[in-house]
Amino acid sequence: MDRHLNLIKTDFEQTEKRIFPRFPFNYLTFKNSGDDSLVFEIKDISYTGMQLSLKDGGHSFTADSDISGTLHWQKASLEAVGKVKWVSGKRVGVEFKVDDVFEEKVKQFLSIENMIDSLRPIHEFSAGVEVPANLKYWLRADGPFEVFVWRHNDGELSRFQFLMMERFVEWEDGVGIKTGRIISKRDLDTPLITEDELIFSVDESVNTSAVEFAQDILSNIGTEFIPEEANEFLKMKLNS
Repeated sequence: MDRHLNLIKTDFEQTEKRIFPRFPFNYLTFKNSGDDSLVFEIKDISYTGMQLSLKDGGHSFTADSDISGTLHWQKASLEAVGKVKWVSGKRVGVEFKVDDVFEEKVKQFLSIENMIDSLRPIHEFSAGVEVPANLKYWLRADGPFEVFVWRHNDGELSRFQFLMMERFVEWEDGVGIKTGRIISKRDLDTPLITEDELIFSVDESVNTSAVEFAQDILSNIGTEFIPEEANEFLKMKLNS
């Protein structure tokens, strides 16, 4: 497990790296407008932008291109206009054009209610998903939210992580709570398993807003996703 806990020190900030398993299906999509409309998967999203990925074919977007279209997620949709900030192969980074009206709409689109509606207990899937042996619970709501709960060899819970858009919250046995901002995420594909490498900038002190966001989400997660005893354990550690 050492590779899950690599520390990187720089002169400017302290960052840490985590390796997570990747769920291969994503139901959060973006269809750009225009004659050459394409349907992209939304790999990551926040209130200010999103990272798109095209599974098949190519696109003509370049840095500084204007982009507009519709985000679809379960029963919800959102019209968005933005600017392409970077392009890397089939991946496109987009910054939204935000005004007061769009700000309210994107917050509603990425509401906790929509997260819970799309939540899936990946640890219960049996087909096509490689779950590490020490990963006890894995909940995923497509792009905006994931939670990973790990266990010791004796079955006791050892640590957990909340990935909430650009924010990162982690508790580890013997270490306590740590928060940070996700600064990069890349695919690690091997013949046997697909994983994501995530690097986050560590906050100098615990970000209470991020912890409160995790608490709000956790309070809406029912026992059909995670047992009440485990839910209470996570709540206790987030309150510590």
